[in-house]
Amino acid sequence: MKIKLHQNDLPDGLDLGPLVAIDTETLGLNPFRDRLCLAQMSSGDGVCHAVQFAAGAYAAPNLKRMLADPKVTKLFHFARFDVAMFQRHLGVTVSPVYCTKIASKLVRTYTDKHGLKDLVRELLGVDLSKEQQSSDWGAAALSDKQLAYAANDVAHLHELKKALDIMLAREGRTHLAQACFDFLPTRAGLDLAGWGETDIFAH
Repeated sequence: MKIKLHQNDLPDGLDLGPLVAIDTETLGLNPFRDRLCLAQMSSGDGVCHAVQFAAGAYAAPNLKRMLADPKVTKLFHFARFDVAMFQRHLGVTVSPVYCTKIASKLVRTYTDKHGLKDLVRELLGVDLSKEQQSSDWGAAALSDKQLAYAANDVAHLHELKKALDIMLAREGRTHLAQACFDFLPTRAGLDLAGWGETDIFAH
């Protein structure tokens, strides 16, 4: 996959189309402690646009515009975390959203393995390397291996969505998946407001 690295925002005039695969790299998994370091995205054309953020440099008007555009579906794996990170650091509500992890949990009920690596292997026959998963994404200069890892996380999401959409339709769960996707910005908001581990629907 070809990788284009940008600093602090997407370039002016870039149109990634109506369905954009997106992932983020952060210093950790706590949105209040750990900063957003990289956001990578692809329109499914074999090109990854990666936006590297300097600490606190989250103006990113072009990226924010795309994330909030109602005509652009943002495609994630485990959207709950990425949507929360964008909401926390960029101050933008990401919508509409599609999450391959939620889709997988709704249709691949024969397994408890819903990680991206497992999905890509089963549905697309591709083995993903997770070698750079734990690395310093806050470094001023990212390595070629880090950028390749980041690109791989968005390289297969369009094809995964196609496969999962077929399974959702087959099992009659497309409407249920869409309702879950629509709720994701609210779920991220609950995480950020302190209800991360509380099931507000429980008795």
